[in-house]
Amino acid sequence: MAPTEDSTDESGTATDLQSFAVQLRRMNGELNRVVHAFAAGQNLHATDVQALSAILDADEPMTPGRLRTHLGLTSGAVTACLDRLERAGHIRRSRESQDRRVVHLHYENSARSAARAFFQPLAVATESARALFDTEELTVVMRFLTALNEELSDVRRPPSP
Repeated sequence: MAPTEDSTDESGTATDLQSFAVQLRRMNGELNRVVHAFAAGQNLHATDVQALSAILDADEPMTPGRLRTHLGLTSGAVTACLDRLERAGHIRRSRESQDRRVVHLHYENSARSAARAFFQPLAVATESARALFDTEELTVVMRFLTALNEELSDVRRPPSP
């Protein structure tokens, strides 16, 4: 049964679209606060941290072109971002394929350690929240987050004129 405008579950928790929107905005705000603090501590822009996440989470070696598409930036902006990340020691560029024109982006192990140390409280908070749910519930949560991320990845606004 699809949730109605004022849906609640058996515990009285609101499950309507508005309630989801509020909680997702709140989570986004909290995550942005943490990301901005990390960026400031590393002398980076928040977009640089998004780039680092994309490089780290990529299923295959990330390239500047794929990163540009993922972030919705211009080629020049991606180059500037990668220059900052490379200077700060967070990434390295390599030409490892048969086609020497192809550049792969790699997250440096030393940067991984710095990020891991900074984001440890986030990992602890996530584990505390996970501990409140059983495996079946977590499976549903993961299905929801995966589906939402897939839907969101398809939402692209055309650039403003």
